[in-house]
Amino acid sequence: MPFEDLDRVVERMLDGNEHSRRHFVRLLAGAGLTLSSAGFLAACGGVEGESSDKKAETDVKHAKTDIGQWTFSNWPLYIDKSVLKEFNRKFGGKVRYLEDINDNNEFLGKVRQQLTTDKPIDRDIVVLTDYMASRWVRNNWVTAIDYANVPNRTNLVENLASVPWDKERAFSLPWQSGAIGIGYDPTKTGRELTSVADFFDPKFKGRVSFLSEPYDSALTVMLGEGQDPTNASLDQIMAAIDKIEEAQKAGQIRRFTGNDYTTDLAKGNLWVAMAYSGDLVQLQADNPNLKFVYPEEGAMLFTDNMMMPAKVQNPYAAETMMNYVYDPPVAAKIAAYVNYLSPVKGVKEILVKSDPKIANNPLIFPSEEVVGRLASYPALSPEDERAMQDRMAQVVGG
Repeated sequence: MPFEDLDRVVERMLDGNEHSRRHFVRLLAGAGLTLSSAGFLAACGGVEGESSDKKAETDVKHAKTDIGQWTFSNWPLYIDKSVLKEFNRKFGGKVRYLEDINDNNEFLGKVRQQLTTDKPIDRDIVVLTDYMASRWVRNNWVTAIDYANVPNRTNLVENLASVPWDKERAFSLPWQSGAIGIGYDPTKTGRELTSVADFFDPKFKGRVSFLSEPYDSALTVMLGEGQDPTNASLDQIMAAIDKIEEAQKAGQIRRFTGNDYTTDLAKGNLWVAMAYSGDLVQLQADNPNLKFVYPEEGAMLFTDNMMMPAKVQNPYAAETMMNYVYDPPVAAKIAAYVNYLSPVKGVKEILVKSDPKIANNPLIFPSEEVVGRLASYPALSPEDERAMQDRMAQVVGG
């Protein structure tokens, strides 16, 4: 089975622990997304190569059925819940909405046994970050989308219409994009933060969190070293992980996290967190002192993707939801709530009229200067990805 060795590493890493990392997570929507970021986001793919002998079925027809009860797994704080209520009211049935994806690898650990034994995972939509989404496609753990049931697909921004791991978007539709930067409380740090180097400031010892996913943490450290993460070599990534390990052993890092850094940051247990751009706007409701900054050296991009697992039990319900959230007014409502970057055309134009403050929020529609400092993931070979994940697992579990 492809990636079997990595899967065992992940299982060991997660067994009895709470290590996680929320991925997501690559940005640029509205004007920023459609103009300047095409090169970045088109390059945001996972690992190519290494696929099973069985060809995934792409020519599918899913009959229209009653919606009934179906299940949608997503990251925390990633939708305006009123959208779900409106969907239920409009289409009937009932969506079972789970905020049970805190980390891509952690979530895979929950459902891997079913996936590898060709059984349903009892979810109809899952939202996975590029690199993990590419792995599911490569391993044929997905069901193709019947786009006859998703006419609003035409609202997908052009530069996300194709990615290296799913060139025809046969298996995936982008959910949101975002960037990784510095979330912090200046009343705790005593100063403004601007640099990746601030994660390593000894004044913040024991009050810093890193994301446990090396695609996020190690590549951010590389940016701080003035290196290009999009074209990173394995040796460069390993050197960045070594630096993270040194900080861990010195007591600098309080813990490695997935999306679960948010609670500690809002409560003040963390002063500095490697954070996702959209989270901080929401967290400011709990702690108005919090700030988010794109490091001056640059920031990593990510896109999370809606997908239907293999052996999906309610494909028409899932496709109906995909179509619904690609309706621009609905997409604008989601974007205004989650504060990430929408992949749907026309969202900024709607928000300019309905909520100018959101439309002018640089975390959702970044400036050209910020866009110029964003970087995408490298296309690592399966072997290099295994080595990177194995090494990071040693640090996170250490």
